[in-house]
Amino acid sequence: MTLQAEELRAWIGRSETIQDAINPTPVIALTATLDHPSTPVETGTALPYLWHWLYFLPMHRQSEISADGHAKRGGFLPPVPLPRRMWAGSQFEFRSPLRVGDRVARTSTIDDVTVKEGRTGTLVFVKVRHEVRCNDSSDPALVEFHDIVYREAQGPNDVAPPPQAAPAEAQWKRSIVPDDVLLFRYSALTFNGHRIHYDRQYVTQVEGYPGLIVHGPLIATLLMDLLRRQMPQADVASFRFKAVRPTFDLHPFHLQGQPEADGKTIRLWACDHEGWLTMDATAVLR
Repeated sequence: MTLQAEELRAWIGRSETIQDAINPTPVIALTATLDHPSTPVETGTALPYLWHWLYFLPMHRQSEISADGHAKRGGFLPPVPLPRRMWAGSQFEFRSPLRVGDRVARTSTIDDVTVKEGRTGTLVFVKVRHEVRCNDSSDPALVEFHDIVYREAQGPNDVAPPPQAAPAEAQWKRSIVPDDVLLFRYSALTFNGHRIHYDRQYVTQVEGYPGLIVHGPLIATLLMDLLRRQMPQADVASFRFKAVRPTFDLHPFHLQGQPEADGKTIRLWACDHEGWLTMDATAVLR
């Protein structure tokens, strides 16, 4: 794997820029999907945090899609020869708002590629830096680091890592029922063809999971939405999340939050119906 690691690391520094416009229709659609009341979305309306994922969508041709619903390997991302790809986490700097009507450009750069040996075989970690600029500004309004992990297919004798208990106390709580429609709508809004989120036969019979997997970005968006519901005027400077354990659509899951004593740090997390931590996150206010 050493030579292959060198080949994959040759992708470090590769960059691409995608142009888009912050149109109102995706905002209206995600507002409905997250069960907020319908409100006018006018030019100049600031996007809620993480809703930039509704834009810069992956427009791969149908002939470029692989069996799992992702685009075939290669192109901008390195051609990692491992079958399973997961969104492991992200870190964000929110420098200025993105607003409806803005012309936006996202420059993405391969920041790092690391190959490691884990309990279940080889793991490849790819870190991508995204910078989003508005209306030809030289300064990014948003900086995001996106962590992707590739791994071997799950084997019949693989043992899952021990679960981690979520914090026992939370000031904020909200329960979510992740039904097929919610997952399908979010997949559609983000043009995400990954079959683990909507194809029950595929995810159970091919990838060996017990049910549909709730998108990590959807859970992260819901955690920020919990903050928004509790502190509508919060001015968030940074946010980070780490996916800890898969969340399946078989049971409700829970969003929880707790402001820290400093008044600026907000601890956010998600847990499953058994109380196991599934996502750990932190928001920092200005």
